[in-house]
Amino acid sequence: MNRRSRANGERLAAAPFITPQARARAARGAAESRRLEWAGLPFLRSYERERPRDRARPRHPVARTPVRRTAAALAALAVSATVLTACDSFSTTAPTAHEFVNELAIPPLAPSTEEGGVRTFDLTAETGTTAFPGIGESETWGFNGAFLGPTLRAERGEQVAFEIDNRLPEATSVHWHGMHLPAAMDGGPHQMIEQGETWRPTWTIDQPAATLWYHPHPHGETEKHVYQGLAGMFILDDDASLAADLPSEYGVDDLPMIVQDKEFDRSGRLVLRNDGSEPGTLGDTIMVNGTVGAYREVTTERVRLRLLNGSTARTYTFAFDDDRAMTMVASDGGFLDEPLEMQDLRLAPGERAEVVVEFEPGETTRLRSVKTNLGGIVVPGTSGGNDEFDVMEFRADPSLAPSPEPSWPQAQDAVADELHEDEASVTRDFSLNTREINGLKMDMNRIDEVVHVGDTEIWEVRSTQPIPHSFHIHDVQFRVLSIDGEAPPPELAGPKDTIYLNPNQTYRLLVRFEDYADPTMPYMYHCHMLLHEDEGMMGQFVVIEPGDEAAVGVPPMREHSDEEEDGHGGHLGH
Repeated sequence: MNRRSRANGERLAAAPFITPQARARAARGAAESRRLEWAGLPFLRSYERERPRDRARPRHPVARTPVRRTAAALAALAVSATVLTACDSFSTTAPTAHEFVNELAIPPLAPSTEEGGVRTFDLTAETGTTAFPGIGESETWGFNGAFLGPTLRAERGEQVAFEIDNRLPEATSVHWHGMHLPAAMDGGPHQMIEQGETWRPTWTIDQPAATLWYHPHPHGETEKHVYQGLAGMFILDDDASLAADLPSEYGVDDLPMIVQDKEFDRSGRLVLRNDGSEPGTLGDTIMVNGTVGAYREVTTERVRLRLLNGSTARTYTFAFDDDRAMTMVASDGGFLDEPLEMQDLRLAPGERAEVVVEFEPGETTRLRSVKTNLGGIVVPGTSGGNDEFDVMEFRADPSLAPSPEPSWPQAQDAVADELHEDEASVTRDFSLNTREINGLKMDMNRIDEVVHVGDTEIWEVRSTQPIPHSFHIHDVQFRVLSIDGEAPPPELAGPKDTIYLNPNQTYRLLVRFEDYADPTMPYMYHCHMLLHEDEGMMGQFVVIEPGDEAAVGVPPMREHSDEEEDGHGGHLGH
């Protein structure tokens, strides 16, 4: 196996599709394999060794010191070991096991005020220090606190408004992931909030009940801001969700679960590596709502889990350690057509799902992530595909309150919300490779696509590179028509805004652009592996009224001032 692995490393080092950093690691791996082979040591022997200092990322608030990790020095060897030797259990990215001794933190519901029919929330992006039990203290960022943010909640038909203060040491933004809203309120890289300023976006909620989330979206810095802790859930309700037979007491039998992976140095500080790993930093510590080694006491027969993959790069496949079934009731953008019983569920970064889990009195079970099918990527062992680990523990009380079988009525707007393939007037193609979409890297001064308000379109999306990629479209919820000509699996048949792309398969997405037209304020589409997004795998589209083509452009670079109008980028002020 040694000689074959060494040869694989040498061949991969010459491959055209990998990054220069990965190529260098493969070459180093081949050399290390030769050394181990000469010394008579087994190639895959695990041992601990100090990693060399990572290349520092400019303006990075997290630690830049060496980290200790099992077999980390053999990361380069994973490239040569997994590509051609079919070692389906080999991994350089496996998280560390933790005892489940910390009660799951529940993000508080954000308070709001209501005046004149407008519900207003206050958010402050700020720095802080977070103690992670058993690990240490680290500088972190959060909304209205040191780490993560409160859960926002609103109903369809409500007008919402926000006062968002930036007390970070640098500019940021707040993107409402999965929300249908005007482009000027989207919180993308064109709606930056400078240090010390306030952004005041407002819009009317007009979409079905769903579990959405919010996070920063500064061009080139999104990975850092999210990794440092800036993220929170945004739950939408409507007439169907309010009448549903589903667990609905927030924080009791209706649990928000923001699942993330992090890496810490010896002193307990967060570390974000920039060493060429694909698809980005895969941390060795798993946390839920910021809790490492989380457990939850269960008091009802059924519990609703609002699962959010809040990681920057890791894809999970959630399952239970006793193989119990879970009932999926909703995907990214809202309810499925009917309950779906599943044994496991794959979620890529940014994807969400709502599942209902049944418990028996007195039992204990663990939510896990099992081996993840990443669609035939070239190096699953270095991209998290072979990792299996526990996420958190559930402990059922000796006596449980009864819960109904999951069901929900059709929403009153369901017919109007439906998408119809026969109404599609345009088909667009998107090809993802390296850090480009359709051969282009992100340019803030270029509009890549122009669509007409009210139009239904088909977007055909394909990753032509054997590393993990995904695809997220701002403003809309799409339906997956087919994957390589086949009907999508039932868990992908509901409303979606983010989807993992198996390499070299074509995903046909049905999407409608409604309500909001602005020829000079774009929305984004991009890979949601945040390192990829930051390094250019993103494009811009504007929605316009027919005949407005001559007005298409990008917003001018402008100074933020108190006189700026709320309707164009929100109000920025000091």
